Amino acid sequence: MEFFPGRIYDRSPRALAVGFLCAGALLVLVVDVAVAVAAGDAAAWTPGRLVSGWAVVGVSSLFLYGALTYHRRRAEAARRELETSNQQLQVLSRVFRHNIRNDLNVIRGYADLLADRVEDERSRDCLETIRTTTDDVVEISEKLRVIEEASPDPPDGRIDLVETVRDAAAAVDGPDVTITIESPAEAWIRADRSVEYPVREVFENAVTHNDGSTRRVDARVEKDGTTTALEVKDNGPGIPDDEQAVLRAEQETPLSHASSIGLWLVKWMCETQGGTVGFETTDDGTTVRLRFESAAVADRTGTERSTGPGKTGGPDGGGESRRDDPVSRVR
Repeated sequence: MEFFPGRIYDRSPRALAVGFLCAGALLVLVVDVAVAVAAGDAAAWTPGRLVSGWAVVGVSSLFLYGALTYHRRRAEAARRELETSNQQLQVLSRVFRHNIRNDLNVIRGYADLLADRVEDERSRDCLETIRTTTDDVVEISEKLRVIEEASPDPPDGRIDLVETVRDAAAAVDGPDVTITIESPAEAWIRADRSVEYPVREVFENAVTHNDGSTRRVDARVEKDGTTTALEVKDNGPGIPDDEQAVLRAEQETPLSHASSIGLWLVKWMCETQGGTVGFETTDDGTTVRLRFESAAVADRTGTERSTGPGKTGGPDGGGESRRDDPVSRVR
């Protein structure tokens, strides 16, 4: 019969203790008889030794029952506490995403109305600050929705990472933004459509948090055996060390926290897709590396074909690789 740990964990402490007692008593009897037979002296086996062995097993069973009962109660209390925390988080998330978002839209609407009625520059600047702040909070609520709706199950679909990267780059392209993409023709990864969010967030952070005169973003997609990596490098000010430390520690304290929920979105959504995230900040900017599990290529006939290291699985199977120049990059 195949062994399943769940068959043990689902049983009560009393059932496990009784099972241990029966198995231990039988084992003591078998061992005592085997020792007497091996020694060739039947007198060596006495009821007193058997009873003492059973007494040890009985006491051990009592200790086992007490320990299992204690840990089972702690586990049950932790489960109830976790369920309560999840319910609270769901309620707070719903209130934030719906009620507060609706109120912010009202504030944004009145700010737009007032913008047409005020004339002095100071008042216009204040209204623009109101509108920018409300837009930022609404954007946070959208990111919370994405995180809340993310499935914890491992992805079973395939996504072309190259196409996802080009769509994300096109969404942030502008007159003062220079984006280059070095990639194979295709790079399929094991993921679902939600992987678009962390990829898009990486490009948005590279552009939005860069106050330079020319914002440059260099992206590269590489296949390395069973993994496919996306590397995005910018010339911005970089991610502060304390925020990187928070992400590495995976917890926030009153004295240390990540100011942008976008960083958490990138981390959590990539890990949900079975990927990993790495950040590196230097004087020249920030480099973000996302790594995913490579997947078989789905060709135009709907069948799958695998690609070995160094092959991109392009339509001609030749593994074409190209680098986009800044002029014709993502227009």
